[in-house]
Amino acid sequence: QTPLKKTNALIAQMGITFVNAYVPSALCCPSRASILTGKYPHNHHVVNNTLEGNCSSKSWQKIQEPYTFPALLKSMCGYQTFFAGKYLNEYGAEDAGGVGHVPPGWSFWYALEKNSKYYNYTLSVNGKARRHGENYSVDYLTDVLANMSLDFLEYKSNFEPFFMMISTPAPHSPWTAAPQYKNSFQNVSAPRNSNFNIHGKNKHWLIRQAKTPMTNSSIQFLDDAYRKRWQTLLSVDDLVEKLVKKLEFHGELDNTYIFYTSDNGFHTGQFSLPIDKRQLYEFDIKVPLLVRGPGIKPNQTNKMLVANIDLGPTILDIAGYDLNKTQMDGMSLLPLLRGDKNVTWRSDFLVEYQGEGYNGSDPTCPGLGPGVTHCFPDCVCEDSYNNTYACVRTMSTSWDLQYCEFDDREVFVEVYNLTADPHQINNIAKTIDQEVLEKMNYRLMMLQSCSGATCRTPGVFDPGYRFDPRLMFSNHGVRARRFSARSL
Repeated sequence: QTPLKKTNALIAQMGITFVNAYVPSALCCPSRASILTGKYPHNHHVVNNTLEGNCSSKSWQKIQEPYTFPALLKSMCGYQTFFAGKYLNEYGAEDAGGVGHVPPGWSFWYALEKNSKYYNYTLSVNGKARRHGENYSVDYLTDVLANMSLDFLEYKSNFEPFFMMISTPAPHSPWTAAPQYKNSFQNVSAPRNSNFNIHGKNKHWLIRQAKTPMTNSSIQFLDDAYRKRWQTLLSVDDLVEKLVKKLEFHGELDNTYIFYTSDNGFHTGQFSLPIDKRQLYEFDIKVPLLVRGPGIKPNQTNKMLVANIDLGPTILDIAGYDLNKTQMDGMSLLPLLRGDKNVTWRSDFLVEYQGEGYNGSDPTCPGLGPGVTHCFPDCVCEDSYNNTYACVRTMSTSWDLQYCEFDDREVFVEVYNLTADPHQINNIAKTIDQEVLEKMNYRLMMLQSCSGATCRTPGVFDPGYRFDPRLMFSNHGVRARRFSARSL
């Protein structure tokens, strides 16, 4: 059972599914910024969903926006470009130019003011505010985005190549399904994997503070959220079908690449955290990535380690732009899409997140002290200032491993061997070979300071990897140096 049956038939079965696709930061704004810039968060400096965290701030607009891949597509490759939907969480904020700000690179701009909504929202239509109410037939955002996209395909110029980015808030909260889908999936509940509703022992304190077992009300809430998310995706599935049919009708389907992905995963009850994202585990950092298009054989799966920083380089590569002229950290997926043999590919990538917290203590959870946020009624908090971490996620013929360090007083380390433990229940940081730990610590340091080509150097388990133990100071020296360099 899936809410995306048509998407699966029209994109996955007609093309390629990347089964190991990830985001370097499991939160909307940093992840979207990575898609647009092709850069890791430490290079685009968007660390969370606030203006202070550089989400759609004046600084982002000045330093990063002119170099996003759509800006290059339009100015350097002669593309007509179309955007519809959620851009960045703080887009339209008064302090950052309001909805009058249209980022460079977009010929047609239909962007949602601020964060996810389904009704009662404002769109920036090429810089002019347009209010929408709550009448399903004219205001339901997923359908409005579909109709605008179809209009663009109908009336665009046939003399220039085109690029469209359609960014549905669904399945983001508030999970408002279209009326015809409100009763779908009544028998669906959140998956009960082996890490569901268990205590996260040997994990960072934020995971350990979750109450186990969860209260019945929390379980009911997360099952309900899971079901509603699926219901909202039925409209996304309709949107995909309409677009593919329109491209086919115009005879453009066979020479158009279509990418389907998401900006983060989501947890519902894993390690007794009710619902959210922004943790370092697979359920939050792993995303779908389906691609169909010219030269892609149908019904393929690819196991290479890919990340959303690869989308910009891939699309520019398809457009024939010289990637050496960009500052992007990602790699073009085009050789993988075409099925080229003997592609040298990465064996690891970086995950990084800077925790958010409030200075005051949360009234629902006075016991946890200041610095926590996103707390549930039964006082399970989903984030905190020192939920700040960086990980190397590595995959090679010999290892499927994740190594993480927290920037907190404990300098807490989590290590998972996903071959033996796919649900990341056992933190093996204390039992794994010391040499592996040292190499991973060094590799993490390298990736956290990487930029452009240095982000694509061989990982620890690549034959080409060189490890010079003389570069390892005492561990604490290394960490102190890295974290001071990293605080923005």
